[in-house]
Amino acid sequence: MSLINSTIKPFSAQAFKDGKFVTVTDADLKGKWAVVFFYPADFTFVCPTELEDLADNYVAFRELGVEIYSVSTDTHFSHKAWHDTSPAIGKIKYTMIGDPSGVVTNNFGVMREGQGLADRGTFLVDPQGVIQFMEITAEGIGRNAAELLRKVKAAQYVAAHPGEVCPAKWEEGEKTLAPSLDLVGKI
Repeated sequence: MSLINSTIKPFSAQAFKDGKFVTVTDADLKGKWAVVFFYPADFTFVCPTELEDLADNYVAFRELGVEIYSVSTDTHFSHKAWHDTSPAIGKIKYTMIGDPSGVVTNNFGVMREGQGLADRGTFLVDPQGVIQFMEITAEGIGRNAAELLRKVKAAQYVAAHPGEVCPAKWEEGEKTLAPSLDLVGKI
């Protein structure tokens, strides 16, 4: 079921950020753009490569006013231990949400039935708390932070320019489209 254009559901969870344990709620995601990045588990194989890629691009996301929240069904204690022991995960400056109860994971519809693990789900939430983008990939398919940045820029452009849309492979600064009767059958 698509969650596009739906408002995020209420939640409260413990997280690890900047060497501290913090509480994160749905209200923390509102008022700014947010990427909620689900992954199956700490101390695994594809997951650290994805989280490191996000860490390497975190400044670029922040420059766009986007906060990143990674989420797995591990605890915030596990996130700290992983952060303290893995060179890749040690780079992370964004919030790592622990979701052992599965509330956040279920709210976003990415809980693997009967496994207690999240699918690889990526969600872009706008400042009103509405989901503008979602992508779910299979276990062995890692995601790309540069492509996610491109999609964030497109979503922000469309939000700031009603009546315009970004075509395939659109990059910042390129032409957009203004859907109209005149364009039907001309593209």
